[in-house]
This record gives sequence, C-alpha cells and structure tokens, in this order.
Amino acid sequence: MQNAGIRPSRYGLREHGLRNFNIAYWNLGTAQLLERSVQRHEGLFATGGPFVVRTGQFTGRSPRDKFIVRDDVTESTVNWGPVNQPMSAEHFDLLYRKMLAYLQGHDLFVHDCFAGADPRYTMPIRVITQRAWHCLFARQLFIRPNPLKTEDHVPEFTIFFLPGFHADPAEDGTNSETAIVINFKKKVVLIAGTSYAGELKKSVFTVLNYLLPERGILPMHCSANMGADGKVALFFGLSGTGKTTLSADPSRRLIGDDEHGWSDDGVFNFEGGCYAKTIRLSREKEPQIWNAIRFGTILENVVIDTETRLLDYNSDVHTENTRAAFRLAFMNNAVLPSVAGHPSHVVFLTADAFGVLPPIARMDPDQAMYHFLSGYTAKVAGTERGLGKEPKATFSAGFGEPFLPRSPDVYAKMLGERIARHRVSCWLVNTGWSGGPYGVGERIELEYTRAMVSAAVEGHLDNVPTKPDPIFHVHVPENVPGVPPELLNPRGMWKDKAAYDRFALELSARFHENFKRFSGAAGGEVLSAAPG
Repeated sequence: MQNAGIRPSRYGLREHGLRNFNIAYWNLGTAQLLERSVQRHEGLFATGGPFVVRTGQFTGRSPRDKFIVRDDVTESTVNWGPVNQPMSAEHFDLLYRKMLAYLQGHDLFVHDCFAGADPRYTMPIRVITQRAWHCLFARQLFIRPNPLKTEDHVPEFTIFFLPGFHADPAEDGTNSETAIVINFKKKVVLIAGTSYAGELKKSVFTVLNYLLPERGILPMHCSANMGADGKVALFFGLSGTGKTTLSADPSRRLIGDDEHGWSDDGVFNFEGGCYAKTIRLSREKEPQIWNAIRFGTILENVVIDTETRLLDYNSDVHTENTRAAFRLAFMNNAVLPSVAGHPSHVVFLTADAFGVLPPIARMDPDQAMYHFLSGYTAKVAGTERGLGKEPKATFSAGFGEPFLPRSPDVYAKMLGERIARHRVSCWLVNTGWSGGPYGVGERIELEYTRAMVSAAVEGHLDNVPTKPDPIFHVHVPENVPGVPPELLNPRGMWKDKAAYDRFALELSARFHENFKRFSGAAGGEVLSAAPG
C-alpha cells in the first residue's frame, strides 16, 4: 500500500476507510494519466492527439439507478419520487463496505479538485477512480487546484467511480447492478457498474443543486457566454438541445457550456471544462469545438479506425451520444476564470419534436416561469439508458429535473426573483423541428438558429414588433436578420394546416396535464401563462 504522484493530501485515503490498496496515484498530470491509460489498455490515441475510449454497455446516464440516502438530513428537504429515489442508510453502509473491500489490492487514481470557479463559493472535492482515464476526465472537467497546495486539500465531498464493482439488488437496495448513490450526511458519492463518465459530472452537479440554494445561490443547468460589451446570456436546455453548440459562438466569449451558479454578484461556472456532443461534428458548423479536440481531450464512443487512427464523427454505431471532454481553456475565446456579471438575457432551448413551437419567441416573466417549470423538450437519442434513436417528447422541470434534489419550485422562485431584479429578457428557442413533427418535418437549420439567438442576445430584437402565437401566446418577432420570414410562422411551414392545429392542441394539452403538479405552488399569473 503506497502513494505515488504529485503532493498527496495529508487528508489521506484512510479518512475514507480505504485500506490495503496497491498504489494510489495522486494528482497526476494530463500526460502522466494518458501514459497510465495506454499502459492499462483503456483506449487509443487518434490522429491529432485526442484519446478515444469506449464506455461499454452504458453510453448514457442511468437515471433509474440513481439514489439519495434518506436520513434526518434529507428527509424533509429532498423532493422524493421517481427522480430522487430513496436509499436507506443501512443499504448505503453495506454498499460502501463492499466497495472498500473490492478496492483492496487495486491501484487507485486520486484527483483533488474543486467545483465552482468563484473562489467565494467553490467546493473542494476528491475523485477516486479505478481507471486512469476517468481520473483524467475529472482533471479536465473540474477546477484544478494550485499544484503547490494539494497537500492541504480537504474534500467537502468525495466521489468513488468504480465501474468494475457491481451492486447486488437483492442485498443492496438497488434496481440493478449499476448504482449512483449520494449520501449528503457522509458527503460521499458512490458510482458503480457503469463506465459512462457523465455520471461523475452530473453527480457533482446534483450535490451543488442541493447545497447551494441554502447559500442563496441559484444552480442552473445552462451554458453561458458574454458579448464584447460584457453582457451575459444564459442558455437553459437538456442534453442535445444546443447548450454547448449555441453558446460556443465565435463572436462571444464562452463562460461555460453546462452548469452555472447565479449569486448576488453574478454568474460563475461550476466546471473547468466542457463535455460536448460530437455526433456529426464538423469544422464548418462548430469550429470552436472542432479545434478543442487535441492532446488531452477524451473522446467517448467516437468511432476510430484502429489502423489509420482517423475519426468518424458521423457514425453512430456505438451511440448517438458521442462526447468530447476537454479543458475550457481549449476554447480560444473562453472567459478565465469563468466568472461574470448578472445576465441580461435568458434563453430556454427546446427541441420540439412536435414541430409546432415557433423557432424563437420572447416571453414575459410569467411565461418564463411557466416554461421553466414545464421544461418541455425532447430527450435526444443516447443521452440516457434506454432511449432509442427517435427523440422522445418530455417535460423536465428546470430543464434539468434529473439533477434537482429539491422541489422544482424552489429553483423557479429563485430564478423569477433574479429575472425581475435584473430586468432580464427571456426567450424561448425551438432547436427542434419545423414543417411537421419528427419524421415529417425538418430540423431547423443551425445557421438560422444561430442567427436568431445572436439577434436576441445582442439586443437586435429589442424593438422589433412581435405577434402572439395563437396557441402558446409567446411573442414571435415579425422579422429576424438573416432568417427567412416564413420560418418564424410555424403553422405556415406546415403543408397540412389542419394537422398542425391537431398537433399544436395536443402539445397544449400535454402542457396542461404536466403542469397540474405545480398548480398549488405556482401563482395565478404563472398559471395564466399556459397555452390556450
């Protein structure tokens, strides 16, 4: 049992109950972790330098296998249900003991880092993995510590990522051999039975979503960027709706692509890296992401020719949910450190599989609250275990309900207060289909979506006349520079107008049915913002 690497923390592994492991590699650099990954046959280098890995059976998150320990800390504060499934403290303790026993005789990779770019609100974390590339993922995605001060690092939360360990549902209180379990009392996260690295980042995000509201900070599932004038825009949306793609705008500076906090001082990134979807990635459409794929970048489930080491971003043979994990600094216009002022614009991204929502519309504050609580979008293929190739229409409160331990209205109230206080302009942008539903219509061209978003966040639509959508009542601009006027009228894009009316009314009914669960918490003004 020995330590190796760079300045191990004096708060050692015995503090976590770890005994009789083989070697613990602490805080290795990128090149060192890649060397270990190659030695352990964990992946392949591709032309240009990125490291390509496979995540095996699971190429997306496993929401049915995620649990929160139910105890005196969480009993009255967690929104228990299908999203936040309870696990008993006894089952957690048993699972923890089994995992510690499993690690005996294994090599470990340990990385001490932080979540939160604003030093006033940052959370020290420790990631313990059995694979070198998972440790590199943590190094690329989280905030790195001062390398001269790692000996003093004391984690507030510790995450174990052990894909080789499998839970026993009959003994451990899980639904399968896979388990993602958060214990807020013991400040430990256990991840077992999956190699999908997204579980690591989203577990930390879930922890922050629970802890930060008590400190007066709104955690948000959004990307953020900043214009030359310093004005900040936020982009809320589920995976695959365009958060990374639309915030990675060459004319604006990227604050972050996925997770942020909004304090009394402004917004800050929770992470130090990006986790971008790469399916059908091209240099022409997404040049910043393309250029960020280099030595140090991890590519998950991207198809590689093992002889030539060339990549095929168009292939979905492994999954639609191919990913690139890289440092935020790899983006040539990143805001570093990734801290900025209060937003002037908030954009809700929805991939409308029905094809009836307008491609862009302004919302008043009540409409913004209604759509934030609704969180309508389509889950895109591959982002979760069990999803097929077709998008699935869904409602996910806060545009990220799987990561919200508290009731969604807690986050909605905080967002509404900030929108009112800072007079934020709110927009609904459909990055999904037009001219018909999925399978009939066409996905809205990225070129046009970029033009609409740019016009909105740069203030070019502030004085453009709008018309209320007859069903959804949001305010649709009459014209947008660089966008065909006919695209702004969703009904006009359908050849079969009667079919549009049927689909629009069906989606409206789904909104009403979903919102019944918020009828007691939402005020009358918000309820009146429902579709007609």
